[in-house]
Amino acid sequence: MNRFRMVVALASIYMVFAILLNSVGTVILQSIHTFGIDKPQASLLELFKDLPIAVTSFLVASFLPRLGYRRAMMLALCIVGGACVLMPLFPSFHTTELLFTCVGVSFALAKVSVYSSIGLLTNNKAEHGRLTNTIEGLFMLGVLASGWLFSAFIDHAHPANPSWFNVYWVLAVLCFGTVALLSGASLDESAAHGEVRLSMGNALREMYRLLMRTLVYVFLLSAFLYVLIEQSFSTWLPTFNNEILKLPNAMSIQMASILAGATALGRIIAGQLLRRMSWHVLLNLCVVGMGALILLVLPLARHATVGADVGWSNAPVAAYLIPLIGLLMAPIYPVINSVALSSLPKPAHAAMTGLIVIFSALGGTLGSRITAIVFTNFGGIHAFYFSLVPMTLILVTLFFFKRETDRSATPALLAPEGAA
Repeated sequence: MNRFRMVVALASIYMVFAILLNSVGTVILQSIHTFGIDKPQASLLELFKDLPIAVTSFLVASFLPRLGYRRAMMLALCIVGGACVLMPLFPSFHTTELLFTCVGVSFALAKVSVYSSIGLLTNNKAEHGRLTNTIEGLFMLGVLASGWLFSAFIDHAHPANPSWFNVYWVLAVLCFGTVALLSGASLDESAAHGEVRLSMGNALREMYRLLMRTLVYVFLLSAFLYVLIEQSFSTWLPTFNNEILKLPNAMSIQMASILAGATALGRIIAGQLLRRMSWHVLLNLCVVGMGALILLVLPLARHATVGADVGWSNAPVAAYLIPLIGLLMAPIYPVINSVALSSLPKPAHAAMTGLIVIFSALGGTLGSRITAIVFTNFGGIHAFYFSLVPMTLILVTLFFFKRETDRSATPALLAPEGAA
């Protein structure tokens, strides 16, 4: 019963942060209208989110076993819950920047703790992979809920109305409710300590040793490229729908949520496909499919037209097809994370997850920034065409990741390069 309660708590944490993290695209669109800022300035919200994730992960990931994963998750939720309370009280773009800074710091604590806790709650690679995919799938359901939750608070007649800040009262309640759920659960964290001494020098050496492994840095490059692609679409799809497909603000946000739903469904389907085919074959098929979908759909978007009474029944076909890239993106991130983490001893999971979060944050910031610049200077069509570049590169990194996975034996993974 306690294990079930803890798994529910992990899923709840991930869903809360899914709503907050992936609201950045919605908040960018609303900030452009409410505060009259341009796209490059609005894209800085991604930096306010991702830079704290990277810095916090680097500084604290290897020390979390000392604090305790459960306590770290509760602390993260309290920080971001407090920031949510400030949003409707002091509605401004600077408050929004503060919120995403708190979200970044808190998510770094939460993600390292959640991923490390998965290793404590499972006994083998199969269980680890299933629970990772389940929790990541629920994360995407949180993303799906995010678009509809925010759009419910947007004034459809006057999109610039700051009334949408009231959504943060709901999010604050969700944060503190999850704290209450965690406070009633327990987690045996003794296996996470192992024999690792948690001094600063040892913590940084642990991350450095992992980073020097060929398998690890090829994996991290794969994760970096994936997040660069994902954030390009998830952050800018509402703006693409609004400016390229000419959909109303609220509808642009709602239709962008199809991406999250498609990703959640894709991760459920991937869990079944992985029983019948190798992860490497599946991921390569997914990346190639993503590229094909982009080449097929963007010409349709370029020539899309809508009437004044546009609705779900008469929206452009491209508005439905572009988010389907989520079906193909879905398995990439959880699968490569699970393959890498399940090959490591449990005491190293916090340090490795810290590296994952750092490189993911950098990929997200860079992806959003590049998309914003290309979007502003060349238009949304070219901004999404640019995603074909990292898609090509990720095929290369997946090849080397598979090769290094086949070469590396689990007991030797943390040994110096060249060791027997």
